[in-house]
Amino acid sequence: MNHQYLNELVKTVLSFKTKKELHDFFEGIFTPKELLEIPIRLQIVKMLKKGVPQQKIAQQLGTGIATVTRGSRELKMNRFKYI
Repeated sequence: MNHQYLNELVKTVLSFKTKKELHDFFEGIFTPKELLEIPIRLQIVKMLKKGVPQQKIAQQLGTGIATVTRGSRELKMNRFKYI
């Protein structure tokens, strides 16, 4: 992964002053599919942190167990501590 590009993305996201500006940016940069998937990934992390079983998360959110498991692995790597 090119960290320069990721850093630029983070810098850009942090530069927005309003939710509308950020929302417009997301709608422009992400595909419709990504706009559906990325918020679900956030919900996966929140549910995992609450102790909801992976199978229940996958079923409730209508996503694959592999996606939930990936979130769980990232959580074990101490990511998402600010969520």
